[in-house]
Amino acid sequence: MTAAAVLPYGPLTPRTVHLCIDMQRMFAEDTPWHTPWMARVLPVVRALAAHRPAQTIFTRFMPPERAAQVPGSWRRYFERWHALTRAEIDPALLELLPALADLVPPAAILDKRTYSAFFDRRLLTELHRRGADSLVISGGETDVCVLATVLGAVDHGFRVVLPEDALCSSSDTTHDALMTLYGGRFAEQIEVASAETILGCWL
Repeated sequence: MTAAAVLPYGPLTPRTVHLCIDMQRMFAEDTPWHTPWMARVLPVVRALAAHRPAQTIFTRFMPPERAAQVPGSWRRYFERWHALTRAEIDPALLELLPALADLVPPAAILDKRTYSAFFDRRLLTELHRRGADSLVISGGETDVCVLATVLGAVDHGFRVVLPEDALCSSSDTTHDALMTLYGGRFAEQIEVASAETILGCWL
């Protein structure tokens, strides 16, 4: 391993968990939430997950059955995106992409109903059960669900490592802005590197 391929804070330990955010068909296919370059990062996400599938947790964003079931601004949000509520969407679109679904099990799935995977206690409880000390976070979108989950992980004191080539967004502008933010403003708490470097540093 060359000096250029070393993470800023050293190798990842065997207690590292790969948290893959919302790599679902409804974001990859022709829907109102289509993320055009999810397909481009999929092989890299797959490589990370296949490296340690038993240490991978896939999240899935699960819309409500109907907008009226959720409070406050979430109701307004799902009134706009009613075609993605569970009453209207094809349930198959909520599933993981096939290239990732075949890793389950031993990989695990965690369904969530908000942007952050840390909104309720289930993820934190599972990470503590595993003795996790670090999180490699991949998936989408860089500037929405990944952002909310990354900040939750930072708040809980986990080491956070982001594979720059395994994150995607439907907005190039805000993706680029967030990658600058992650690696600059949060440099003591968030490490940004290529997936190749991360895999090379994962003991």
